[in-house]
Amino acid sequence: MLRGRLGLDTARIPHADRHGLIWLDRGRLEVDAGCLRFLCAGGGMMEAGDYQIPHQTVSAVLLGPGSSVTHDALRLLARHGCVLCAIGEGGVRLYTAPPLAPDNSALARRQVTAWSDPQERMAVARRMYALRFDEVVRTRDIETLRGMEGARIRRAYTLAAERHGVTWQGRRYDRTNPDAADLPNQALNHAATVLQAAAAVAVTATGTVPQLGFVHEDSGQSFVLDIADLRRHDVMLDIAFGAVREADQGRALVDRIVRRRATMIFRRKAVIPGMIDAIKTVLGASGEEGQ
Repeated sequence: MLRGRLGLDTARIPHADRHGLIWLDRGRLEVDAGCLRFLCAGGGMMEAGDYQIPHQTVSAVLLGPGSSVTHDALRLLARHGCVLCAIGEGGVRLYTAPPLAPDNSALARRQVTAWSDPQERMAVARRMYALRFDEVVRTRDIETLRGMEGARIRRAYTLAAERHGVTWQGRRYDRTNPDAADLPNQALNHAATVLQAAAAVAVTATGTVPQLGFVHEDSGQSFVLDIADLRRHDVMLDIAFGAVREADQGRALVDRIVRRRATMIFRRKAVIPGMIDAIKTVLGASGEEGQ
């Protein structure tokens, strides 16, 4: 996604192969031509100068007093999994705000309890399916449930394409060459990304654990992917196929249309608040827990 912008098309390096920490102070952290730069005024731990920061090869940037950071720099660091910490002089204080979370751990504890019990874990997965497709299923096998889900979502793709007047030839995506996909598949890739971002906000806001998914398993964002999937059959398809229809009329690049449509649809349909309510529902929480 967004190839050529902010260096996002460059490969990421696993944390195990990174070099640790970089300390910066008295300057401005920004992005220029896809590279992370620190314009240091001097007078602290660093000499004045224009430094290029190897964000792909470090685990964390420690930003000391007298410094500022741009939105583009935050986006680039997040994309490459590099943590930014605002620290006091010499690292004696940590000021970076933690992720917003509720005042209690009820939802997180409920999630862990359900995830660690095979029967309850399957019950949560079935509740997710019921929320998505308005259908109660009796199966207790996760692979069977995934097969049912796949068939339903493929049908949803076809119906959404017909509704928006878009030619649909099936879901095809080559991760090594995303630009090779046809326009509907490119739009779906972009729409999946923005929907996952909305789900990440909802998971963060509820203080639940991103890694502990009930349908997804291996990803470090498994629960985020679970929650994003709750709106894959309606919100994501509306964003993607509507964007294709606009792009066919030559209005703008499809990724820009996807982001614009997502902004509009997220607000109009209260997507993130709805995801927060869905998290409480699938975990079997009452209306007051996790506030």
